[in-house]
Amino acid sequence: MASVVNINEVLDGHVRLQVDCVDRLYLNAYCPVLQVGGQVVTFLTGHLGHPIPSPVLFQKIGNRFRREVDHFAATAGIPVLHLKKPDRSRWDDRKLDHVRPYLDRAATEGRFGVVAIVVAQELQWVTGARNRSPKPGVVSYDFVKEERRVNAYYFYVHDREFGPYADQRVMPRLRGRLLLDGCSHLALSA
Repeated sequence: MASVVNINEVLDGHVRLQVDCVDRLYLNAYCPVLQVGGQVVTFLTGHLGHPIPSPVLFQKIGNRFRREVDHFAATAGIPVLHLKKPDRSRWDDRKLDHVRPYLDRAATEGRFGVVAIVVAQELQWVTGARNRSPKPGVVSYDFVKEERRVNAYYFYVHDREFGPYADQRVMPRLRGRLLLDGCSHLALSA
């Protein structure tokens, strides 16, 4: 007979809260079983049900994610801002500076929810694949961690409780981060 467990026992070893400083709270979401190559193969074959663990499947997941974000934005009338690499020679070239007019308008109108989506290229550690077979026409993929420039999606939210700034970074490859930034909240609320 199975014993009854509480939520702390279920989450033990699976969820970790890291507090970097008093004014910011990051909640990182990721699939820990997808952090090594063998588990990626299991995910692609066992969970998704594909007989061959091909990197093409990552492209399909990413394309579906992008289509669904575009559909969500178009349906809700949310602007999508595509930013290039930040200009580090300017102190005011931050994502928040591009989004501030949308946050201000939502606050003035008393509108809550996602007010803008920013797509920005960033360096991230991702799972890549290489064909390790020396024979032509034969594939045997090796899944490895590598640093690559990828599109990160930031959802800027005007929240009823927290106020006009919550930044949620989501990436198509099953990773996400929710940032509640107290300094930005106070600056925008002043």
